[in-house]
Amino acid sequence: MGGSNAAPAAHSTVDKQAAGKAALAAYSGYLAASRVASARSDPGHPELTRFLADPLLTRVRVAIREAKEHGAMRTGRLVSDPTVVSVDLAAHPPIVEIQDCLDATGYQLVYAKDRRVVPGTRGGRYLATATAARYPDGRWLIKAGAAHQDQPC
Repeated sequence: MGGSNAAPAAHSTVDKQAAGKAALAAYSGYLAASRVASARSDPGHPELTRFLADPLLTRVRVAIREAKEHGAMRTGRLVSDPTVVSVDLAAHPPIVEIQDCLDATGYQLVYAKDRRVVPGTRGGRYLATATAARYPDGRWLIKAGAAHQDQPC
């Protein structure tokens, strides 16, 4: 009795740490890809599908498309400091929840033609949350994300 078959559903700390690391890498990739796609006003940018899944993928594409239609683009630097808040490897699919304090002070929505800041777009530091899921092909992708601009950090 005993041995490794005692608790087949238990996931080791090592598994959870590896999942957290992979999810954070996907999250960083997502921020970088959406920054590049936004700067180029390209909702079909191939990097987006490397790190994003629906429903967030569609939401990001729509936001980029809308900005483009209004002649706006994102510019500057977004500073991110994400942490893993929970790992659930027993879920289907396995899920990692991420919390971030985004500093968007130098990251602005501007008009493409004259780089004027679009009115009503706030920068500052605020809480952001994201959900990463492991897909059947083994990739961790960010499938949900929210910016909580009313919650400074």
